[in-house]
Amino acid sequence: MSPDSCAGAACRRRIASTGSATGSSRSPADMELFTEGDALYAAMLDSIRGARRAVRLESYLFAADEIGWEFAYALVERARAGVRVRLHLDAVGAFGESSLALARILREQGAQVKWFHRWSWRRPLRYNRRNHRKLLVVDDRVAYIGGFNIHRESSRRVVGDARWRDTHAAVSGELVRDAAKLFDAFWRGHRRWTPAQRGGGASLVSNHTRVCRHRIRCLYSEAFAGARERIYLSTPYFVPDLLMQQRLMKAARRGVDVRLLVPSRSDVPLTRWAAHAFYAALIAAGVRVYEYLPRMLHAKTVAIDGRWAALGTANFDYRSFYLNYELVLAAADARVCGLLERQFLDDLTESLPVSAGRWARRRWQQRVLEGVGWAMRRWL
Repeated sequence: MSPDSCAGAACRRRIASTGSATGSSRSPADMELFTEGDALYAAMLDSIRGARRAVRLESYLFAADEIGWEFAYALVERARAGVRVRLHLDAVGAFGESSLALARILREQGAQVKWFHRWSWRRPLRYNRRNHRKLLVVDDRVAYIGGFNIHRESSRRVVGDARWRDTHAAVSGELVRDAAKLFDAFWRGHRRWTPAQRGGGASLVSNHTRVCRHRIRCLYSEAFAGARERIYLSTPYFVPDLLMQQRLMKAARRGVDVRLLVPSRSDVPLTRWAAHAFYAALIAAGVRVYEYLPRMLHAKTVAIDGRWAALGTANFDYRSFYLNYELVLAAADARVCGLLERQFLDDLTESLPVSAGRWARRRWQQRVLEGVGWAMRRWL
């Protein structure tokens, strides 16, 4: 039986027992890792259908397609059963992908739907600050966080081998309560509320807090500065500011094995051109750059020294570090880091290294496009 054909508790048991063969693997640290959309969507829908008290869902994209309507029907069924269902959608990300009819049906059936930063002539600039978070919290049992949107592009069942490559996690325990509080605070408009950071283990980190406006950028900067052996970074949009670029280059110069994985093809070509503008300096400093070949890479993960890791919604670019509202799961846990490191190395087997010689021979037209991307880097 394929992951596409399993459902409910049976599917979840199979995922947990067979690990990465179904696009999911379980860590002893109360975390389950998903790298296939169909396995993730099956687990999320199973959790939603089992909800007894509350379903909280944030998504940047919530498309009115085969996947989006499947989620909509599950949410409607729970709302009709008396479960409190709240859906928070970004006005930019979800509006173009999601129909007003989908939101209207959810409201009519008892779900609460809120659009984040809808267009206002009085406050036009806030429209550029987006809720890029992806978060599902069901009762006090489980929370899902990561890079997967709710859309057909991430489903092998729907689009075949061209589906996007992404990473998501399911967590339980104390993190679920933190996730629920994060959702509730954001829903009420308290954008800078954050749970207390734990001394060890795992924690949820948002980028706009009371004490730091760019917390995720600071988190990565500190982690890179402290790296001693290796840094494995996956990101679909690599447009770093000068400090973050220097952090990676300095780590490579002091002997750290720094590897960067980015997509060979992107859904936003301008960001790919901008990323290319950084390659020469990175490679000269010793950073090993790889381009993922099979399909669109959308995973946002970091693994450092086999002891610290992070995954979530934040891209390695100006928008995620300075503008968007993002959410990252950070774990000072060797088992979680091991999961992400193994997945990273698996991805490298389907990637092409960018050598200094090959990069020096690129065409002048490509160099022009890099200049365009570089000039636009702060707006991507």
